[in-house]
Amino acid sequence: MKYSELFRVKPGHKVNLSTIDPTFTIKNKDKASAKEEIEKYNRHLRDLQYHLYAEGKHSLLICLQGLDGAGKDGVINHVLGAMNPQGTKVYGFKVPTKEEAAHDFLWRIEKQVPAKGEVTIFNRSQYEDVLVARVHKTVPKKVWSKRYEFINYFEKKLVTNGTHILKFLLHISPEEQLERFQQRLDDPERRWKISEADYEERKYWDEYIRAYEKALSKTSTPYAPWYIIPANHKWFRDLAVSKIVIEKLESMGMKLPPTKVDIAEIRRKYHKARKK
Repeated sequence: MKYSELFRVKPGHKVNLSTIDPTFTIKNKDKASAKEEIEKYNRHLRDLQYHLYAEGKHSLLICLQGLDGAGKDGVINHVLGAMNPQGTKVYGFKVPTKEEAAHDFLWRIEKQVPAKGEVTIFNRSQYEDVLVARVHKTVPKKVWSKRYEFINYFEKKLVTNGTHILKFLLHISPEEQLERFQQRLDDPERRWKISEADYEERKYWDEYIRAYEKALSKTSTPYAPWYIIPANHKWFRDLAVSKIVIEKLESMGMKLPPTKVDIAEIRRKYHKARKK
């Protein structure tokens, strides 16, 4: 079975994250074999992205979501970092600036979507406005509850214009999150990533889970599906994401564009001239 089928949230399905094991891995897979596969996939990913860039007919938007410590940066570094920066960009959405907050919640998102031939990765995304906004009540329910429909319409518009969308929830357990926070504290190179706010947010774990379940249930569509990736094992997380991205790129049927010049004439003129 394809990874994209195994982890996809079916449209109309009511998500219950408590039924999904964040420690899940594929049988007969382990860290060592996964590392070899990921290296192979990364080479293939570079080739596919090259074809996407050269053909210039499609684009790919990848949205990464997950609670703190779920591994969004890790996926970007270890999987999506294999792509050529010339045709790839990463954008992280933090607390809206004063200018962003003065516009519709999708205004800052629309400015960052990929052009044809590009891959864009969102580290957090438009979904922050139905997650954080809901949990911390930064806007009333009558506001955030309407945003699912707006997001679906926004994504449908992108797809109609040639943008393919992949949305990943990196699913970890609260125990794994706490362990990763401890690892950051113990590592001088990563201590800068930890803050007291990370621990404070743990108080809202259940509310965030309910918010994610609602968002995934409401916005996993045939044209912009969600994938719930068991992410307690970093190696399996990277393996699953890389495989799904490859499956999507392969499905586009991309081809290199035809040559626009007379190759024989160029060879005749310039290679002959170079021999003199």
